[in-house]
Amino acid sequence: MIAGQSVPATVPMPRSGARLKVLFAVASWGLGHATRDLPLISRMLDCGHHVTVVSSGRALAVLKQELIGRCTFLEWPEFPVRISKSAPLFYARFTLSLPLAVRMMFAENRALHALLHFEHFDRIVSDSRFGVRSSKVASFHLAHGLRMIAPRRNPLLEVGMEYVFWRCYGRVTRFIVPDFASHGLSGELSHDLRFIPPEQMSFIGILSGVRRRQLPEDIDCYVSISGPEPQRTILERIILEQVYDLHGRVVVSLGKPDEAVRSYRRRNVTVYSYVNRRQQEDLMNRARLVISRSGYSTIMELAELGKRALLIPTPGQTEQEYLADLHLRLGNFYSVSQKHLNLPRDVEIAHDYPGYKPAHFTDQSIEKFMQLVAG
Repeated sequence: MIAGQSVPATVPMPRSGARLKVLFAVASWGLGHATRDLPLISRMLDCGHHVTVVSSGRALAVLKQELIGRCTFLEWPEFPVRISKSAPLFYARFTLSLPLAVRMMFAENRALHALLHFEHFDRIVSDSRFGVRSSKVASFHLAHGLRMIAPRRNPLLEVGMEYVFWRCYGRVTRFIVPDFASHGLSGELSHDLRFIPPEQMSFIGILSGVRRRQLPEDIDCYVSISGPEPQRTILERIILEQVYDLHGRVVVSLGKPDEAVRSYRRRNVTVYSYVNRRQQEDLMNRARLVISRSGYSTIMELAELGKRALLIPTPGQTEQEYLADLHLRLGNFYSVSQKHLNLPRDVEIAHDYPGYKPAHFTDQSIEKFMQLVAG
C-alpha cells in the first residue's frame, strides 16, 4: 500500500456488542503513549475483546508487565527519535533521518499486511504508529499531535507537514483525539486544522495512566526526570545540583530503569534511581507540586490528579516547548527552560499557578473511546 492510500469509510464494521479482534499499535517514543493506552487496552480486555499489541523497546516492556497473560504481543521495530545536546543539531539530525523514517513506515505497513494475510482483525487502533493502517480493516488513529510544530513556528513548513499528514492518513475511519474540543490541553496540535475535517475527528477527553487516590499530600515536591539521552542526564545533573536548596520534603526519580533500583536520602531529599508506574502514581498523588518534562501524557496526568506543576521542556523537542509555553500563557502551569532553571525561585512561582481542571476524567474518556471503536 502506498503512502497516499487510506481506509475508506465503507469498511464493514462488525455488529455492536460483538467480541472483536483488535490490533492495537503503540508508539515507543518514551513511555507516554504506552501509559495512556494501558487503560484503553485494559477496558477492551475487560469487555471480552481479544487484543494483539504491537510496540517495541521500553514501551513494550511496560505493556507486557501490566498486561502479561491477557494479550498477544508483537515486537516491531520503530524509527528511533534521537535527541541532541542542542536544538540546531537535533533539527539537522531529524531532517537527515527523514528518508529512514519513511522507509521504516513502509516496512511497518508491509509487516501489517503480511500479518493480515494470516490473521483476521475487526479493528486497528494505532497510537502514532503511522504505518499501521489498512484499507481492509476499520482503522482508527489515536493522536493529539495532528499538526507538527515546526522550529520557530515556520508557517510554510507547518502547512506543508500538515498537508502531507492529511494526504497520507486523512481518510482513516476516524481520528481519536485525547483532548477536549474546546478549552483543551493540546492547543494548535489538534485544533483549527486546515485539512482534516472536524466531522472526522472525535475528541474524547484526557487519558491518564495514573488515577486520583485519596492520599495525604505529605511530599512538598516530587521531581520526575525523564526523556531520551543525553538530555535526561543533563537535567539530572542540574536537578541534583539545586534540589538540596529546596525546603520541605522532596522526592526525586532519576528515570533510570536499566540500572539496579537503588535509593538514598540526604537531608530532606530522597532520590530513587527508578520508580515503577504504581510507585509514581503514589508519589504524584502525595505531592503538592510536581516537577517534570512537559510531555503531553504527563500534562494529562497532572490534569487527572489536579496537581500544580513546574514544567521543564526537553530542549529541541518543539512539541514540549510549545506545550510548556501554551500552558504558561493560559495560566495553568509555570514553565522554565532547562538552561535557566533555578529550583528555589521557580518552585515558589509555580505554586501560584492552579493547574488545569478537565471537563471530565479518564473513566469517561475510556467510555467514549469504547463507543467509537467497539460500538
